[in-house]
Amino acid sequence: MNYEGAVFRPPSEASSLILQITVGCKHNQCTFCSMYKGKSFHIPSKEDIMSSIDAGVKEYPMVRRIFLADGDALACDTDLLSEILQTIYQRFPHLERVGIYGGPKDILNKTPQELSYLKDQGLGIVYLGVESGSEDVLKLIGKGVTPEEMIAAGQKVVASGLKLSCTIILGLGGKQAFEEHAFETGKVLSAINPHFIGTLTLMLEPEAPLSKKVQSGEFTLLNPWECLRELGLIIQGLELRDCLFRSNHASNYLPLKAHFPYDKELLLSTIKGVIAENRAEVLRPENWREL
Repeated sequence: MNYEGAVFRPPSEASSLILQITVGCKHNQCTFCSMYKGKSFHIPSKEDIMSSIDAGVKEYPMVRRIFLADGDALACDTDLLSEILQTIYQRFPHLERVGIYGGPKDILNKTPQELSYLKDQGLGIVYLGVESGSEDVLKLIGKGVTPEEMIAAGQKVVASGLKLSCTIILGLGGKQAFEEHAFETGKVLSAINPHFIGTLTLMLEPEAPLSKKVQSGEFTLLNPWECLRELGLIIQGLELRDCLFRSNHASNYLPLKAHFPYDKELLLSTIKGVIAENRAEVLRPENWREL
């Protein structure tokens, strides 16, 4: 497969074929992110997209999952997305699921009917980067939406019948907004009640604008133990129904997984125990962590 620049996908799409139906990120203003800073957002021609599908069929005809990249693929016109979905289900006979990143603005720009229609055409899961529930932190990172808009976007996906996976980032408020980030993120996730939650821990590339604030001392990164305490505060505030929780991304210090609401107390007990007993040996070493 030939891609324009580097491509990225959620951890749960590790075995998926990536089809680049958009290039870059339409928003591309998040200060913690450097993934798409070297790309100018555009949607390839339909002919180029279909050529990519042809290449995928030749190289990976037995694929069961496909992920539609780049960062804002849901920004595509609904009719184009529908045609892409119909084509890939026709061309890949073993295809079981199609996933896509959905920016909050792109979700809000779709009508409920459009989202339901895309589900009917075979879209299976939308990945929403919630990042934080704090209004101040969302402003700091340039997310471009308020907590209320983030909740509305998430609830819109859930109401459409599509599966929703929300991502949050530990340490995103730094030491300056430690508790606010934790408490408000728990509130937003509870209001959305997604099917899946995944946590990452903040890691900054030099190209990320937020790195400059770290260097100047305006933003102070959390240490591993502070990240765990923040995670505990977020989990403590979660009120969820039938949600799979994963904190096993390579950036995280302590790999965890749980099924809410059933495992909430066990999860909290595990985190408290690791902190109280200072069990540094169970934490992922710094040189093993990666984005």
